[in-house]
Amino acid sequence: MALSENTRGALLMAISMAGFTFNDALTKSVTAELTVAQIMFVRGAFTAFLVYVVARRMGALDHIRHILQPMIFLRILLETVAAVAFLAALGQIPLANASAILQSMPLAVTLGAALFFKEPVGWRRWTAIGLGFLGVLVIIQPGPEGFTTASLYIVLCVFTAAARDLVTRKIDPGISSLTVTLFTAASISFAGLLLVPAFGGWQPVSYTALGTLAFASVFLFAGYQAIIMAMRTGEISFIAPFRYTSLLWAILLGILFFGETPDIWMIVGSTIVIGSGLYTFYRENKKKAALARTSDPASPG
Repeated sequence: MALSENTRGALLMAISMAGFTFNDALTKSVTAELTVAQIMFVRGAFTAFLVYVVARRMGALDHIRHILQPMIFLRILLETVAAVAFLAALGQIPLANASAILQSMPLAVTLGAALFFKEPVGWRRWTAIGLGFLGVLVIIQPGPEGFTTASLYIVLCVFTAAARDLVTRKIDPGISSLTVTLFTAASISFAGLLLVPAFGGWQPVSYTALGTLAFASVFLFAGYQAIIMAMRTGEISFIAPFRYTSLLWAILLGILFFGETPDIWMIVGSTIVIGSGLYTFYRENKKKAALARTSDPASPG
Protein backbone atom coordinates (compact mmCIF):
# COMPACT_ATOMS: atom_id res chain seq x y z
CA MET A 1 0.00 0.00 0.00
CA ALA A 2 1.36 3.40 -1.02
CA LEU A 3 2.17 5.80 1.80
CA SER A 4 0.41 9.15 1.96
CA GLU A 5 2.41 12.37 1.56
CA ASN A 6 2.07 13.12 5.27
CA THR A 7 3.18 9.62 6.27
CA ARG A 8 6.21 9.77 4.00
CA GLY A 9 7.08 13.21 5.32
CA ALA A 10 6.76 12.07 8.94
CA LEU A 11 8.94 9.03 8.22
CA LEU A 12 11.59 11.22 6.58
CA MET A 13 11.53 13.60 9.56
CA ALA A 14 12.01 10.68 11.96
CA ILE A 15 14.91 9.38 9.83
CA SER A 16 16.43 12.86 9.84
CA MET A 17 16.28 13.11 13.63
CA ALA A 18 17.86 9.64 13.95
CA GLY A 19 20.66 10.72 11.62
CA PHE A 20 21.37 13.90 13.57
CA THR A 21 21.31 12.09 16.92
CA PHE A 22 23.60 9.27 15.79
CA ASN A 23 25.95 11.96 14.49
CA ASP A 24 25.87 13.66 17.89
CA ALA A 25 26.58 10.40 19.71
CA LEU A 26 29.53 9.53 17.47
CA THR A 27 30.90 13.05 17.78
CA LYS A 28 30.51 12.97 21.56
CA SER A 29 32.60 9.80 21.69
CA VAL A 30 35.69 11.67 20.39
CA THR A 31 35.34 14.89 22.42
CA ALA A 32 37.78 13.58 25.03
CA GLU A 33 40.44 13.07 22.35
CA LEU A 34 39.98 15.99 19.96
CA THR A 35 39.34 19.70 20.41
CA VAL A 36 36.19 21.45 19.22
CA ALA A 37 38.14 23.07 16.36
CA GLN A 38 39.55 19.73 15.18
CA ILE A 39 36.10 18.13 15.20
CA MET A 40 34.69 21.04 13.19
CA PHE A 41 37.52 20.80 10.67
CA VAL A 42 37.59 17.04 10.17
CA ARG A 43 33.85 16.36 10.27
CA GLY A 44 33.12 19.43 8.15
CA ALA A 45 35.64 18.30 5.51
CA PHE A 46 34.11 14.82 5.31
CA THR A 47 30.59 16.27 5.10
CA ALA A 48 31.57 18.79 2.41
CA PHE A 49 33.13 16.00 0.34
CA LEU A 50 29.97 13.86 0.58
CA VAL A 51 27.72 16.78 -0.35
CA TYR A 52 29.97 17.74 -3.27
CA VAL A 53 29.96 14.22 -4.72
CA VAL A 54 26.16 13.93 -4.48
CA ALA A 55 25.49 17.47 -5.72
CA ARG A 56 27.83 17.03 -8.69
CA ARG A 57 26.19 13.74 -9.71
CA MET A 58 22.75 15.37 -9.45
CA GLY A 59 23.84 18.49 -11.31
CA ALA A 60 22.70 20.57 -8.35
CA LEU A 61 25.76 22.84 -8.00
CA ASP A 62 25.02 26.51 -8.59
CA HIS A 63 27.65 28.90 -9.90
CA ILE A 64 29.73 30.44 -7.14
CA ARG A 65 28.51 33.95 -7.94
CA HIS A 66 24.94 32.91 -7.07
CA ILE A 67 25.83 32.13 -3.46
CA LEU A 68 27.90 35.23 -2.68
CA GLN A 69 24.97 36.84 -0.87
CA PRO A 70 24.84 38.53 2.55
CA MET A 71 22.10 36.19 3.82
CA ILE A 72 24.18 33.11 3.04
CA PHE A 73 27.23 34.55 4.80
CA LEU A 74 25.06 35.45 7.80
CA ARG A 75 23.61 31.92 7.82
CA ILE A 76 27.11 30.45 7.81
CA LEU A 77 28.20 32.71 10.67
CA LEU A 78 25.21 31.65 12.77
CA GLU A 79 25.76 27.99 11.89
CA THR A 80 29.41 28.27 12.93
CA VAL A 81 28.56 29.83 16.30
CA ALA A 82 25.92 27.15 16.89
CA ALA A 83 28.42 24.40 16.02
CA VAL A 84 31.10 25.77 18.37
CA ALA A 85 28.59 26.15 21.22
CA PHE A 86 27.11 22.69 20.75
CA LEU A 87 30.44 20.88 20.43
CA ALA A 88 31.85 22.74 23.43
CA ALA A 89 28.93 21.44 25.50
CA LEU A 90 28.65 17.95 24.06
CA GLY A 91 31.54 16.47 25.99
CA GLN A 92 30.33 17.92 29.30
CA ILE A 93 26.59 17.25 29.33
CA PRO A 94 24.50 14.07 28.94
CA LEU A 95 23.35 13.48 25.37
CA ALA A 96 19.68 13.33 26.43
CA ASN A 97 19.93 16.66 28.29
CA ALA A 98 21.48 18.37 25.28
CA SER A 99 18.75 16.93 23.03
CA ALA A 100 16.01 17.94 25.47
CA ILE A 101 17.16 21.57 25.49
CA LEU A 102 17.39 21.54 21.67
CA GLN A 103 13.69 20.60 21.54
CA SER A 104 12.94 24.24 22.39
CA MET A 105 14.26 25.35 18.99
CA PRO A 106 10.82 25.49 17.28
CA LEU A 107 9.68 27.80 20.11
CA ALA A 108 12.74 30.00 19.55
CA VAL A 109 11.96 30.14 15.82
CA THR A 110 8.36 31.21 16.54
CA LEU A 111 9.66 33.83 18.97
CA GLY A 112 12.14 35.17 16.41
CA ALA A 113 9.53 35.25 13.65
CA ALA A 114 7.25 37.30 15.90
CA LEU A 115 9.97 39.74 16.99
CA PHE A 116 11.82 40.25 13.71
CA PHE A 117 9.36 39.30 10.95
CA LYS A 118 6.31 40.69 12.80
CA GLU A 119 4.43 37.43 12.31
CA PRO A 120 1.26 37.50 14.43
CA VAL A 121 1.43 35.38 17.59
CA GLY A 122 -1.58 35.20 19.90
CA TRP A 123 -1.50 35.08 23.67
CA ARG A 124 -1.88 31.30 23.69
CA ARG A 125 1.28 30.77 21.70
CA TRP A 126 3.11 33.41 23.76
CA THR A 127 2.10 31.42 26.85
CA ALA A 128 3.32 28.20 25.24
CA ILE A 129 6.66 29.83 24.39
CA GLY A 130 7.04 31.07 27.96
CA LEU A 131 6.22 27.63 29.39
CA GLY A 132 8.62 25.99 26.94
CA PHE A 133 11.54 28.10 28.11
CA LEU A 134 10.49 27.45 31.70
CA GLY A 135 10.89 23.77 30.81
CA VAL A 136 14.43 24.53 29.62
CA LEU A 137 15.18 26.07 33.02
CA VAL A 138 13.89 22.91 34.68
CA ILE A 139 16.29 20.84 32.56
CA ILE A 140 19.37 22.95 33.24
CA GLN A 141 18.44 23.42 36.93
CA PRO A 142 19.82 26.96 37.46
CA GLY A 143 21.57 27.18 40.81
CA PRO A 144 24.97 26.55 42.37
CA GLU A 145 24.62 22.76 42.15
CA GLY A 146 22.68 22.12 38.96
CA PHE A 147 23.60 24.87 36.50
CA THR A 148 26.57 24.25 34.20
CA THR A 149 28.31 26.33 31.56
CA ALA A 150 27.66 23.49 29.13
CA SER A 151 23.91 24.02 29.51
CA LEU A 152 24.37 27.69 28.68
CA TYR A 153 26.27 26.70 25.54
CA ILE A 154 23.34 24.55 24.44
CA VAL A 155 20.93 27.45 25.03
CA LEU A 156 23.21 29.66 22.90
CA CYS A 157 23.13 26.94 20.23
CA VAL A 158 19.31 26.95 20.31
CA PHE A 159 19.04 30.69 19.67
CA THR A 160 21.76 30.86 17.01
CA ALA A 161 20.33 27.82 15.21
CA ALA A 162 16.84 29.38 15.36
CA ALA A 163 18.27 32.60 13.90
CA ARG A 164 19.93 30.50 11.18
CA ASP A 165 16.56 28.97 10.26
CA LEU A 166 14.96 32.41 10.10
CA VAL A 167 17.76 33.75 7.91
CA THR A 168 17.36 30.72 5.64
CA ARG A 169 13.88 31.97 4.76
CA LYS A 170 15.48 35.05 3.20
CA ILE A 171 17.85 33.14 0.93
CA ASP A 172 16.99 33.12 -2.76
CA PRO A 173 14.80 30.02 -3.26
CA GLY A 174 16.44 29.52 -6.65
CA ILE A 175 19.67 28.42 -4.94
CA SER A 176 19.67 24.66 -4.43
CA SER A 177 19.66 23.27 -0.89
CA LEU A 178 22.68 21.09 -1.71
CA THR A 179 24.69 24.14 -2.70
CA VAL A 180 23.85 25.91 0.57
CA THR A 181 24.73 22.75 2.52
CA LEU A 182 28.03 22.34 0.66
CA PHE A 183 29.06 25.96 1.18
CA THR A 184 28.09 25.76 4.85
CA ALA A 185 29.97 22.50 5.54
CA ALA A 186 33.09 23.76 3.77
CA SER A 187 32.95 27.06 5.65
CA ILE A 188 32.57 25.34 9.03
CA SER A 189 35.52 23.10 8.22
CA PHE A 190 37.61 26.15 7.33
CA ALA A 191 36.46 27.97 10.49
CA GLY A 192 37.51 24.94 12.54
CA LEU A 193 40.98 25.08 10.98
CA LEU A 194 41.28 28.78 11.83
CA LEU A 195 40.19 28.10 15.43
CA VAL A 196 42.75 25.33 16.06
CA PRO A 197 45.30 27.67 17.76
CA ALA A 198 42.57 29.17 19.98
CA PHE A 199 41.62 25.69 21.23
CA GLY A 200 45.13 24.65 22.21
CA GLY A 201 46.68 23.67 18.90
CA TRP A 202 46.56 20.48 16.89
CA GLN A 203 46.36 17.20 18.77
CA PRO A 204 47.25 13.81 17.24
CA VAL A 205 44.23 12.26 15.52
CA SER A 206 43.95 8.49 15.78
CA TYR A 207 42.60 6.35 12.96
CA THR A 208 39.72 5.42 15.24
CA ALA A 209 38.73 9.06 15.78
CA LEU A 210 39.12 9.77 12.07
CA GLY A 211 36.88 6.84 11.17
CA THR A 212 34.34 7.83 13.82
CA LEU A 213 34.06 11.38 12.43
CA ALA A 214 33.83 10.05 8.88
CA PHE A 215 30.96 7.82 9.99
CA ALA A 216 29.38 10.76 11.85
CA SER A 217 29.53 12.87 8.69
CA VAL A 218 27.52 10.21 6.83
CA PHE A 219 24.77 10.41 9.46
CA LEU A 220 24.95 14.22 9.41
CA PHE A 221 24.58 14.31 5.64
CA ALA A 222 21.70 11.81 5.78
CA GLY A 223 20.02 13.97 8.41
CA TYR A 224 20.35 17.11 6.27
CA GLN A 225 18.96 15.43 3.16
CA ALA A 226 16.11 13.69 4.97
CA ILE A 227 14.93 16.88 6.67
CA ILE A 228 14.99 18.78 3.36
CA MET A 229 12.94 16.02 1.73
CA ALA A 230 10.59 15.93 4.75
CA MET A 231 9.88 19.64 4.64
CA ARG A 232 9.06 19.35 0.95
CA THR A 233 6.65 16.43 1.48
CA GLY A 234 3.19 16.71 3.02
CA GLU A 235 1.97 19.28 5.53
CA ILE A 236 4.58 20.90 7.75
CA SER A 237 2.14 21.09 10.67
CA PHE A 238 1.77 17.29 10.53
CA ILE A 239 5.44 16.52 9.92
CA ALA A 240 7.20 18.97 12.26
CA PRO A 241 6.21 17.33 15.58
CA PHE A 242 8.13 14.20 14.55
CA ARG A 243 11.33 16.13 15.18
CA TYR A 244 10.82 15.28 18.85
CA THR A 245 11.70 11.65 18.12
CA SER A 246 15.33 12.76 18.40
CA LEU A 247 14.93 12.83 22.18
CA LEU A 248 14.01 9.14 22.22
CA TRP A 249 17.15 8.31 20.25
CA ALA A 250 19.27 10.51 22.52
CA ILE A 251 17.98 8.80 25.66
CA LEU A 252 18.55 5.33 24.16
CA LEU A 253 22.06 6.09 22.88
CA GLY A 254 22.99 7.86 26.10
CA ILE A 255 22.02 4.79 28.13
CA LEU A 256 23.62 2.23 25.81
CA PHE A 257 26.93 3.91 25.00
CA PHE A 258 27.61 6.51 27.68
CA GLY A 259 25.91 5.02 30.74
CA GLU A 260 23.77 8.14 31.14
CA THR A 261 20.52 7.78 33.05
CA PRO A 262 18.01 10.65 32.60
CA ASP A 263 17.12 12.31 35.90
CA ILE A 264 13.66 13.47 36.93
CA TRP A 265 14.41 17.11 36.07
CA MET A 266 15.29 16.22 32.48
CA ILE A 267 12.12 14.16 32.11
CA VAL A 268 9.86 16.84 33.60
CA GLY A 269 11.55 19.68 31.72
CA SER A 270 11.51 17.91 28.36
CA THR A 271 7.84 17.03 28.86
CA ILE A 272 7.07 20.73 29.36
CA VAL A 273 9.17 21.76 26.34
CA ILE A 274 7.69 19.15 24.00
CA GLY A 275 4.15 19.80 25.24
CA SER A 276 4.59 23.53 24.59
CA GLY A 277 6.01 22.83 21.14
CA LEU A 278 3.17 20.51 20.19
CA TYR A 279 0.61 23.07 21.35
CA THR A 280 2.36 25.74 19.29
CA PHE A 281 2.20 23.51 16.20
CA TYR A 282 -1.48 22.89 16.92
CA ARG A 283 -2.26 26.61 17.19
CA GLU A 284 -0.31 27.40 14.01
CA ASN A 285 -2.17 24.68 12.13
CA LYS A 286 -5.52 25.91 13.44
CA LYS A 287 -4.69 29.47 12.39
CA LYS A 288 -3.70 28.37 8.88
CA ALA A 289 -6.93 26.39 8.56
CA ALA A 290 -8.96 29.44 9.60
CA LEU A 291 -7.14 31.64 7.08
CA ALA A 292 -7.75 29.05 4.36
CA ARG A 293 -11.49 29.02 5.11
CA THR A 294 -11.54 32.83 5.02
CA SER A 295 -9.75 33.00 1.68
CA ASP A 296 -11.94 30.26 0.17
CA PRO A 297 -15.60 30.99 0.90
CA ALA A 298 -16.62 27.76 -0.86
CA SER A 299 -14.69 25.56 1.58
CA PRO A 300 -16.75 23.72 4.19
CA GLY A 301 -16.93 25.40 7.56
